[in-house]
Amino acid sequence: MKMEGESSPLKRNLTEWRFSQYPKYILLPIDENHDQIRSNIKNVVFSEVTPRPLERNIRLVCASQDALTNILDMDPDMANREEFAEFIAGRKLPYGALPVAHRYGGHQYGLWVGQLGDGRSHILGEYVNRRGERWQIQLKGSGQTPYARVHDGRAVLRSAIREMIACEACHFLGIPSTRAAGLVVSDEAIVRDVYYNGCPRRERAAVVLRLSPNWFRFGSLEILSRTGEIAVLRQLSDFIIKEYFPDIQLSDENRFIRMFSEIAHKTLDLVAKWQGLGFTHGLLNTDNMSLLGLTMDFGPFGFVDSYDGGFVANCSDGEGRYALAKQPDVVVWNIGQLANALKPLLTSSQQVHMSHILKTLDTYCKNKILETFLMKIGLKEERWGDEQLVEKLLDMMQQTGADFTATFRQLAELEPSEMVSEIKLEEKWSLKRLSSHASWGCWLDQYRERLDKEAGVLPVNSRVVDCGVTAVDASSSGLFEDERRRRMLSANPVYVPRNWLLHEAIVDAEQDDYQKVRFLLEVLRNPFEVNPEAEKRGFSAQPPQWAYALKVSCSS
Repeated sequence: MKMEGESSPLKRNLTEWRFSQYPKYILLPIDENHDQIRSNIKNVVFSEVTPRPLERNIRLVCASQDALTNILDMDPDMANREEFAEFIAGRKLPYGALPVAHRYGGHQYGLWVGQLGDGRSHILGEYVNRRGERWQIQLKGSGQTPYARVHDGRAVLRSAIREMIACEACHFLGIPSTRAAGLVVSDEAIVRDVYYNGCPRRERAAVVLRLSPNWFRFGSLEILSRTGEIAVLRQLSDFIIKEYFPDIQLSDENRFIRMFSEIAHKTLDLVAKWQGLGFTHGLLNTDNMSLLGLTMDFGPFGFVDSYDGGFVANCSDGEGRYALAKQPDVVVWNIGQLANALKPLLTSSQQVHMSHILKTLDTYCKNKILETFLMKIGLKEERWGDEQLVEKLLDMMQQTGADFTATFRQLAELEPSEMVSEIKLEEKWSLKRLSSHASWGCWLDQYRERLDKEAGVLPVNSRVVDCGVTAVDASSSGLFEDERRRRMLSANPVYVPRNWLLHEAIVDAEQDDYQKVRFLLEVLRNPFEVNPEAEKRGFSAQPPQWAYALKVSCSS
């Protein structure tokens, strides 16, 4: 018996493709007022609202073949059809659509700001694919909703491109993320002040087709708890457990504690992935934190170039609250706000249990991050001194300005014995910079000794006595070296969506040339594999000098 949505052929047009007849979210309170004026609505989770279509000269900028075929069961050729662009533009909704905007609240920069919600996004419906997976399909930039604040419900092309590429890049880098299937632009003009400096400019409106199992956030529960809507809070929490945490039984009196624990640990697993790839979200407000442990709402994000723990992706973040090295602490704080939101559902003893879980999260996160970095340097068994080994490497990278992504990849490409060769280092631009540090030789000796211990060449309690001399002649057996290199190459990408690559693609796209956007999307489908054309274009070379001065804000 086939599951809902299961069929063998890929759909070739929107007549064949349709939403699930009964989206699960209809089981939750939906406001059917259709009021386009923002108000503090109560006792609802969604508001029914129709997208406002883009109208002027709609064209497709790019599409994700993987998302089309493996999530939406669409033939890739559908992206070339006019109806596909009209679908993303909000002009042609497939059968079964029930557009809604989600209501939530949030802490922004550490302060509770009350009701927020999808101000320019519309969940169109749910699609159950041939694998039996249920996905919520959403348009971003599709017009005002009852939760729109200052602007017009639109998104500009530059931010839409960043979101599209970031969603797909993160997925293929191994970072749990929402997905994006396609992006269209129109000639509809909107005004944005890019850097909030009083110099607004006209930009073109764009819409992204986003995909996720759901769009619930920490703020989805916070708003209900803060406003005393406890019955709806319980209803939504039970709904989330039933639909997304099947290992938890609704009859379990501790189900909310178990749900919280799973969300907390999934979220910290995500943070470890971010730190290991140098990803800085830029706007880690609680309304941007997924209850499924996914990266969501890409705005002023950035992948750090020259390593700096103080790297701030968002130029609007003047105090550096969301800097790269601060992300773990910020996310643990955000999880604390989620715990507060769930307290009305807990008994006093369950609240004590919750506090005990919270006390363990710092250590859990620290251990997951260390585990991630050990994998990046080819180790899988944590031992005494490993934390200091990683910290010293990052410290040397920061002091020398070595590139984060390139350094780890180049460490994978050389054998440890080659890392002292000036000839070999000449071929590795970032590793060469790192090797200029006075402690490079000492660190390298410690690293090689550590590899030998894991390979079984040295006893576990052996030590390098003099950091000025290479203490071990052979770092490991050939078999272990192959394993080390394989492990490191799978953990350290060649390519990430650096801001300068995105900037160049956006500049061309604003002149209606989408070649760079599409090529970047193609390269980032296989970020761990060398792409000859990408190498010709300098994707893994040292970024141009102007790249280090680029600024990104949350204006979109």
